[in-house]
Amino acid sequence: MKLAVFGSQDYDIKFLEKANEKYSYNITFFNAYLNEKTASLTNGFDAVCIFVQDRVNNTVMDTLAKNGVKIIALRCAGFNNVDLDSAKKNNISVVNVPAYSPHAVAEHAIGLILSLNRRIHHAYLRVRDGNFSLKGFLGFDLYNKTAGVIGVGKIGQEAAKILKLGMRCKVLAYDPYPNKELEKEGIVKYVDLDDLLKDSDIITMHCPLTPQTKHMINKMSIAKMKRGVMLINTSRGAVIETRDTIEALKKGQIGYLGLDVYEEETSLFYKDLSSEIITDDVFARLMTFPNVLITAHQGFFTKEAIETISNTTLSNIEKILKNEKCENELTKK
Repeated sequence: MKLAVFGSQDYDIKFLEKANEKYSYNITFFNAYLNEKTASLTNGFDAVCIFVQDRVNNTVMDTLAKNGVKIIALRCAGFNNVDLDSAKKNNISVVNVPAYSPHAVAEHAIGLILSLNRRIHHAYLRVRDGNFSLKGFLGFDLYNKTAGVIGVGKIGQEAAKILKLGMRCKVLAYDPYPNKELEKEGIVKYVDLDDLLKDSDIITMHCPLTPQTKHMINKMSIAKMKRGVMLINTSRGAVIETRDTIEALKKGQIGYLGLDVYEEETSLFYKDLSSEIITDDVFARLMTFPNVLITAHQGFFTKEAIETISNTTLSNIEKILKNEKCENELTKK
C-alpha cells in the first residue's frame, strides 16, 4: 500500500516511521501541503495523510479519485478542511483521530492563561536583559474566579477539571450536547451561552469549527463579556472573528488574548519566516498588543499525543484496507 503524507515535519516522519514498523507501508513524505496546486502529486498512491493546513475541496477530491486514491487519513481531529460530501461521491473513505491527548491541548490552554495573567513570557525576556523591575506584571489570583468553557468534549472536559480541581475556579460550561456526568461531579455548571459570556472572567474555547461555531466570538458576543475578560482559543482559528477581537483589544473590552490558532494560519504556521516580512496585516496588528500571546498551533505537540496520532492514523488505514469497521471513519457517519 502506497501512502503519501503531506505537510510533513521532522516529527511526523520520525513517529510515523516508528508506527509503520507494524504495517510496512510504502510511505512517501511531502513537505508541501495538499491543495489544488499539489493534488497531482497523489498519482499512484492508494491513500493520503493530511493535517490541518491541507485543503481538500471538491476539485482536489476529483483529482484524488482520478489518481486512484481510496483513503484520506487525517492525523488530527478536525475535518473542516475536507469536503466530506465530495469524498462520499467519489467513494473515498475519510478517517480522523478524534482523541489523541486531550490533556495536551487542555494543559496548553492553561499554560496560556498562566502566562498571560502573570506575564511570564515578558518576564523571561526582561530578566534576560538584566531588568528586574516588576512594573506592569501585576496579575490576579485564579482562585475563585469564574472560568467559562465553550465546548465540553474530551479537551473541554480536561480543561474544566484543571480549572476546577487545580485552580479552584468556578467553572461555567456551554455545549449543545452537555456531558451531564461532569455536572453531577460538581466540575461544571451548564448555562446558556449568553450567561457564560456575561459572567466569566476567563473564557476558553474548545469547540470544533462548524457553520454554527464559525465567528461565534464576534462584535456582538464580545459586547456581552465582562470588560477586561481573558479570552483563550486552542480550538480552531475561525471560531473567532479576528478583526472584531482587535477592536475589542483596542477598547480594553478584551484584557487578555491567548491564541494557539489563527484563522489564516495556513500561510504562517509550521514555517520559519523569521527572515521574511509578514504580509498578513491582521496578524501583524495582533502582534503589537502586549496583552496578546500567540503560539503556532502547538497545543497538540507532546510526545504522547504524536505517538497516539501516528498509531491511530495507520490503524485507521489498515481497518479500511481490510474492510473492517473503523469507528473513526467520517464518511460512514
